[in-house]
Amino acid sequence: MTMTDKFTILGFAGSLRKGSFNKSILRAAAELIPSGVVIEIFDLEGIPPFNQDLDQQAPEKVKEFKARIRAADALLIATPEYNYSIPGVLKNAIDWGSRPHGDNSFEDKPVAIMGASPGMLGTARAQYHLRQSCVFLNMHPLNKPEVMVPFAHEKSTRTAGSLTKNQES
Repeated sequence: MTMTDKFTILGFAGSLRKGSFNKSILRAAAELIPSGVVIEIFDLEGIPPFNQDLDQQAPEKVKEFKARIRAADALLIATPEYNYSIPGVLKNAIDWGSRPHGDNSFEDKPVAIMGASPGMLGTARAQYHLRQSCVFLNMHPLNKPEVMVPFAHEKSTRTAGSLTKNQES
């Protein structure tokens, strides 16, 4: 990498909600990165449910997702926690990104994981489940720091460019 090159991180949140705490912490991370690094945020909205019958003719949104993963130097995944695990939206995107067999766009990618939740554990269980998938897909999850934001609904977050008290539940 030369002095003019940027280190590109592709960030995505396992939530479709517009006011998502996890989309919020991705935007905050993008504001806090050092010079020479850029975080590009990809919205998983529009990725259809995984269907192995479509492996060889993936939908355009899936093709774009896989291309963006491959073009990135690293990944940053912000996951909510639903029922002690990762949300279906995130699992679905991971399934599309790793298929068909032999076309795993996550192969050999470094990945950082973070999450925000209204709960006390701040996505701890979801992050541990996500790490299992990362290992299977030959991604390289960072061990530290572990970023788990508990009681996210009580924290101030950046929305639409201004600092506001988050009123979501």
